[in-house]
Parts: sequence; C-alpha cells; structure tokens
Amino acid sequence: MAKILIVDDLPLWEEDLITEIEAHHALSNWSVRSEITEHLKNKDYEVILLNLRMKRVDSFALLKQIKMISPYTPVIGLSDTDQADLIVKAVKKGAFDVIVKPFFKEKILLSISRGLENRHLKNEIDYLKREQDIIYDFNRIIACSTSMKRMIATLKKFSQTDSTILITGETGTGKSFLSGAVHYNSHRRNKPFIKINCANLPETLLESELFGHEKGSFTGANKTRVGRLEQARDGTVFLDEIGEMSGALQAKLLRVLEEKSFERVGGNRTIFSDVRIITATNRKPETQVMDGTFREDLYYRLNVLRVHIPPLQERKGCIEPLSIYLLEKICRILKKKIYGFATNVMAAFQEYSWPGNIRQLANTIERAAILEDSSVIELQHIILPDLKIIQPVSGETQIPKPAESLAEREKETILSVLEDCLWIQKDAALKLGITPRALNYKIKKFGITHPRWRKNK
Repeated sequence: MAKILIVDDLPLWEEDLITEIEAHHALSNWSVRSEITEHLKNKDYEVILLNLRMKRVDSFALLKQIKMISPYTPVIGLSDTDQADLIVKAVKKGAFDVIVKPFFKEKILLSISRGLENRHLKNEIDYLKREQDIIYDFNRIIACSTSMKRMIATLKKFSQTDSTILITGETGTGKSFLSGAVHYNSHRRNKPFIKINCANLPETLLESELFGHEKGSFTGANKTRVGRLEQARDGTVFLDEIGEMSGALQAKLLRVLEEKSFERVGGNRTIFSDVRIITATNRKPETQVMDGTFREDLYYRLNVLRVHIPPLQERKGCIEPLSIYLLEKICRILKKKIYGFATNVMAAFQEYSWPGNIRQLANTIERAAILEDSSVIELQHIILPDLKIIQPVSGETQIPKPAESLAEREKETILSVLEDCLWIQKDAALKLGITPRALNYKIKKFGITHPRWRKNK
C-alpha cells in the first residue's frame, strides 16, 4: 500500500472510484489554501496524482514545484480532455504519465504501479551511484605507507586529465580498483567504465570484444556485435594485463589512441569513439619492448602518465587496517559477527611475505571467516604457505578486537577536530584532509550528533 497525494482544487472524479483505489493505497488530499512546498517537506508521498486543469491554481507551476522538491516522486497527470499539447507539455515538465477521462480503476492502478516501480528503480540507481562514490573516494583508500600516499596523490592529479595511464605492479595489488577510482573521480564519471582482462581471452575473441564484429564476419557471427570501445564512448576503458596483447591487436589499439577510430571485425565503416584508456601490467614493459614482444610506439603512447603500486610486503603498515576492512566487508556478506583477529594472527600477517598481495590477503580472511565460530579469527583457521607460527606472549590477551579500537580512535579524532572547528563540518573536513561528503558519511557511521545541527540522522 503506497502513500498517494491527490492535488486537485475541485473533485475531478467520482467518490466510488476513490473508494476503490483506497482499498489498495492510502490517499491524502492537498488543500489549495496551503503551500505545496511546505506540505511535501513535512510528508513523504510515493506517488502524486495532479489535476492538469485546475481552475484556481496553475497546475504546471505546481508540477514544477513538486519536481524541484521531490524529483524522484512520479507525478501522474489527470485531465478531462485529450488535447495533445496539454499532454506533451505535462510530460516535458516532468509528469510520469497522463490519464485522460474516462477514469477507470484498472487504468489508474496500473499507472500507479508503474510509477512506484519507476521510483524504486531510480532510488536503487541513486543508491548504487552514491555507494560507488563512497567506494572510489580517494580519501577512503587505505594508504598508510609513504609510497602509497604519494601514489594516491599522483592518481588524484591524473584523474583530472584525459591522458592515458599505465599502472604497473604485481598481481593482486589493486590495479583494477585504482583504475576505477581514477574514472569515478574524473569528468567522465557519469559515462561507462568497462574493464577487459587481455590475458583471459584468445586473440580472436579479444579483438571481437574490443572492436565488435559484423554479421557473417566469421563462423558463428550470426549477428552484428558492438565492441567495448564503442560501448564505452565518452567513458573509460581499463585494459588489464596489456602485456599479453598480441602484436596485431597492439597496432589496432595504437590507432584508437591516435585517431579515436576503428572498424569492427569484418566491417568497412569507420567508427569514432572518444574513450580514455587506462592500462595495467604485472610485467616490466621496458623489457618487453627490448624483447620485441611489445610495440615501442604503443608503449610511448600508453606511458604518458604512469604509477607503480608497491607490493603488500613493502607496505606493512597497511596490513592491519586492510585486514580489518576486509574482515568487516566479508562478515557483512556472511552475516557473521567476528570482531577482529587473535594477536598471533596479526603478528603472522605482518611477518608473511604475501606473494599474492591484497587478493591473497582477502581470500585468506574469507576462508578463515567461513570456518571461524568464535568472535575473533584464530590462527588455526589461517592457511598460508610457509606461515610462521607465532605464539602469544604469556599473559597477552588473545582478543584485542582491533576493529573496535581502530574505529574508536577514528571517532575520537573526528570529535576532537569537530570541537576545534566549532562543529562546522566543512572546516573539519578540510582539517582532516577529507571531503565534506566523506566526513558526513563517517558522522552518520559513528552516530555523532550536535544540537547546532538541524538534522541528526
């Protein structure tokens, strides 16, 4: 049952029809004597039914106000005439649907149902967009070592350009994630972001994946297929393991970088697509150029902006916060309450070399979380090659709950800075070195409130 507001100055439809609709939804009426702005600010409605031909009020002025206050609320226009200009004007002004007399219960209920579905879809898309903003916020990336902080600062600058980026680093260090951070902090953020692993596909399939193909261009090509470079127009394409790409495809990619154009496999028509290219490799590209397995001209086109991600063993300071973050993320998925790691587990993590980097760390923690039945991860559930068993010092607690202590330290820091800045969030965010949006997220996360703030949610 949805909350529906009827905006009408005079009865437009019969009472028995309203009674039938009330059996399915909760209806409320707007009083012409009150301000629609205040009414919508105080109450939340899922659908609004608006008379497009009111006598005492400008219906389209009201429609404009409604869409400004509540843009995701579907407005269904009601009219006693089927004038085309009226219907077109209503849709252009933001009406979700227009129903013309005679009004039937089935017609109105169907339109309401579609409006609700549309609202839920928009809310979900908006939620996912905000989640992506949070995930790819440079200020929330765990970077405790000097080398990581320097690398993140460099990527922040790179994200403001359209130049190609080459990311080097061992497998599992987070190259794919950081490419996403660059895209979602660039002016292309609202356009497609497409990832392709060049090592996962044979040459013929990779060519079709990148450039698309025309119907009948090869056996099995029973229809035309749009390639990823075309799908990502005005967005970003991330090519992982670029060092695995064949020489023929390297030549085609070079043309894309130079001319922003290509042809589909088996086609003659030139397709133009403005995309930003970010590439990554776990190899040494200079060595490949010397060996002749990678084109020198392509290397120079890709190596405009370059960053190197250090392996996990070179940033030991990141291991504990990364472990806590990964554990919290995994526990949300598994719906388990595990608060941290036994002391000897974290000590072993610090000593281990992590040849598989963050990916290996995440897989190790996930396996342990699945097996663990207590409130902390114990050493018996940690499976790692050549793991050094580190026994706890006598009298040392086995349950330090680092996740809680780290969160408490972060909360105390935020409270201290807010007090220094007289609880002005914008100034506090600047002092903390994070965005106001990131600070607001943390304030809600820790339940921080202050009487000076209008809203404390």
